[in-house]
This record gives sequence, C-alpha cells and structure tokens, in this order.
Amino acid sequence: MPQPVGLLLACICFLFSLVSNREDDFPPTVDGVCVFPFWYRHERFYDCVKFNAKHKWCSLNSTFKGYWKYCSQADFATCAFPFWFRRVIYWECTEDGEVFGKKWCSLTHDYNKDHIWKYCSQ
Repeated sequence: MPQPVGLLLACICFLFSLVSNREDDFPPTVDGVCVFPFWYRHERFYDCVKFNAKHKWCSLNSTFKGYWKYCSQADFATCAFPFWFRRVIYWECTEDGEVFGKKWCSLTHDYNKDHIWKYCSQ
C-alpha cells in the first residue's frame, strides 16, 4: 500500500511542476536591470523611488509587477542630453531656472513637455 501512494504523490508533484512553472506566469525582466520609466501605483517614474522601503528601489519591469531591486549608484536615472528647456537646447547640466543655483538636468529630451528632472551630482 505505501508504494502506490508514494508513486501517486510523485506523479502529482511532477504534473504540478509542469503546470505551475509556465514562462507566461513571470513578467519579463531585463537581467536585474532597472527599467525606466516604470509605472507604479498609476504613476510613471523616471528614477529610483522610496516607497515602503528604507532605501531607494526600482522596478525590473516597465509596469511594476512585484519584481524590483534596491538601487546602486549605477542604477539611478541618467541625464538625457541634449534636452530642451524653455527655448534653449542644453548639452550639459545647467543652473538656468534653478532658484538655489544648483546644477540640474532633464531626464527626458523635452523638459518643456515632461517636467522630469534631477540635480546633477557635480
């Protein structure tokens, strides 16, 4: 009696593994690389975020589906050069339009349309 039960259990486990590990069940990721921009909670993000976490993180899919990682220095969004701001095209970080005199850049090529930016590290 114990042998048929063991064989039946092995067959059930095997069939379950065939059905449960379908590739369609897993959203595509890019080898652990942050995907920008990504959608999270009906909002679009162009850089690492800090929601419900101690450190900034990013999505590994263009629409967040539970796959994420903590951001390292290399993961943070990069400036989009050249970018259009007001009536000028910029090829490097600028202080123009910044009240505190800090250099900044656009994260998209058209700041006038998107208004997505960050401070430059230098």
